[in-house]
Amino acid sequence: MAENESCSSAATCSRESCEGCPSKGGASQSLVEEMNPFSSVKKVIGVVSGKGGVGKSFVTASLASSMRKKGYEVGILDADITGPSIPKMYGVHGPAEGNDMGLFPILAADGTKVMSLNLLMEDEEAPVIWRGPVIASTVKQFWHDVYWGDLDYLFVDMPPGTGDVPLTVFQSLPVDGIVIVTSPQELVQLIVKKAIHMAEMMDIPVLGLVENYSFLKCPDCGKEIKLFGDSKIEEAAAEIGVPVLGKLPLDPEYARMADEGKFHQIKNPYLEAAVDKVENL
Repeated sequence: MAENESCSSAATCSRESCEGCPSKGGASQSLVEEMNPFSSVKKVIGVVSGKGGVGKSFVTASLASSMRKKGYEVGILDADITGPSIPKMYGVHGPAEGNDMGLFPILAADGTKVMSLNLLMEDEEAPVIWRGPVIASTVKQFWHDVYWGDLDYLFVDMPPGTGDVPLTVFQSLPVDGIVIVTSPQELVQLIVKKAIHMAEMMDIPVLGLVENYSFLKCPDCGKEIKLFGDSKIEEAAAEIGVPVLGKLPLDPEYARMADEGKFHQIKNPYLEAAVDKVENL
């Protein structure tokens, strides 16, 4: 086989230099990264979206906060490296410190453990101008090098789309299931299917869909105003065979609490089905 040819066939390829190739060593190679040796994480839940701006971090923080209120030990791995918002929502700041056991996540006011690139930077507002492989490597370091301790649930706030970082998370972390966040626009529903197909290709269970910005409740009469039109999430969920785990309103109070770094104080009854699904994994 020529040196510049790819390993197109596991039956004929014998190049042992091809890391990850099924023919290497006669068996498929696991790409799962070893976690921090001083840590134990029972369940890893990814929160994903097909596009940006649909409230993925909001859903991540809501699920983490709800599970924390139930008494579980919870952490958030902020894998949205170039657009981290979890530290701001929880009101936590760096610099994160560490020792021989690993890098310590920052504790939020409710005890949630948070690790984000923002907690490692001198200037939290500085842009992260990195290429995909460097970002993906950072996510793996957050799994291997961070001393998470004993966690019941680690929620991974992933960047939007189906690029390098979601692929890295799916391959490198033992993800037990993902929650996909969407909004009512029909275009977004089409993009969601890409995320679902990616999860299926990676053999990652899809726990269900959460629709954000589903409606705005009038503060005077309580009427639900559908700013983005009628929801189509039930049809989309039925088509792909997954449940709807929640429909969230556009609530100015949630935004205020996030801006003030007090997101852990909110109560989100709209995600009860999602919380039950995660708790009963």
